[in-house]
Amino acid sequence: MKLKAMLLLLLWSLLLVLPAAGTAAGTDPPAPDFEIKAQAALLMETNSGKIIWEHNSREKLYPASLTKIMSLLIVMEQLAAGKVSLDDQVRVSARASSMGGSELFLSEGDVVSLENLLIGMAVGSANDAAVAVAEHVAGSVEGFVELMNEKARSLGMEQTHFCNPHGLHDPDHYSSAYDVMLMSLALLEYPQIHKWTTIWMDEHFLQGQIRAGEVFLSNTNRMIVDYPGCDGLKTGFTREAGNGISATARRGNTRLLAVVLGADTPKDRYDTARALLDYGFNNFKSVPVIKKGTEVARLTVDKGSPPEVPVIAARNLSLLLPQGAAEDYAEEVELYEFALPLQEHEKVGELKVRYGEGEEAAVDLVVSQEVRRASLITMFQRLLFRWLRFGR
Repeated sequence: MKLKAMLLLLLWSLLLVLPAAGTAAGTDPPAPDFEIKAQAALLMETNSGKIIWEHNSREKLYPASLTKIMSLLIVMEQLAAGKVSLDDQVRVSARASSMGGSELFLSEGDVVSLENLLIGMAVGSANDAAVAVAEHVAGSVEGFVELMNEKARSLGMEQTHFCNPHGLHDPDHYSSAYDVMLMSLALLEYPQIHKWTTIWMDEHFLQGQIRAGEVFLSNTNRMIVDYPGCDGLKTGFTREAGNGISATARRGNTRLLAVVLGADTPKDRYDTARALLDYGFNNFKSVPVIKKGTEVARLTVDKGSPPEVPVIAARNLSLLLPQGAAEDYAEEVELYEFALPLQEHEKVGELKVRYGEGEEAAVDLVVSQEVRRASLITMFQRLLFRWLRFGR
């Protein structure tokens, strides 16, 4: 009887302990139960780069005005390189002024700042602005489209081909939810974009600057006003493409990106995007590990100039964890053997992070500046200096 009583007591104790011991398993997020009203969709957390959920994400579909994400990205890179300026005054061509669909009602000969044209693209999805920008940046629409396709290849966008900078229908102009994600991520590297994509309305846009007098500018993405944390990014529609959106929202350290393509109605695209974002925010969190540009180590380069160079993180690194999970992780720095010269931002190692139950993440470590091979005179001076110090 005593043995039986002890066994029952032990079993009861285990039942009391098991829920607490199962905390890690209990934090596993539930399976999505939302309805997808679109041909393709994808949800990811941008800081970790983790895809949370996807449906037909590699299927080739028409992107419509989501094309302008790539157009804006090209211009942001040109701005960062100093090749153009937001203050540039852009003369509108006959070709730009003849575009249909969403527009700023630009006339041939109008002169508009590059920044205002970009606002017109980001907020009002203006096709005439997209053509004017393309001609200004690359000299021609065709030259700009070449830049777009080159960038798509460099980002690994394997299901994408662009024929224009605006997204009006062309049977050979296509992309996928996965590829829209890739170019959206690249555009999110430029915080300036949120300043534009969160403009809700401007009743007197370009007042006194264009022959049409002014434009009533309103944002095509209503989620920036009715979804908490939403600050972009772009909507799209053509009859052939249906309704699409690349919607991003941030709450705390967590930034989510939802891509929806081929929805029948604007309501369907918004409902799907909201359902994706709700699922992400309700079930996951992002834990920052390191910010882009943070110094991790210093690399000694005996035969280099300079002889020592900071090693920095090539990008932000965060961990995607279920809500309620412990935020413990371990870091390990690994530096590689290298040969001179080293180019600025050349990879020389990795920061590896281990967390959870066997999960791993990593970020490239790069040198912060170019390291050339030191001259013979410099090498001799260093040896002499070391010898003199040793002699003391």
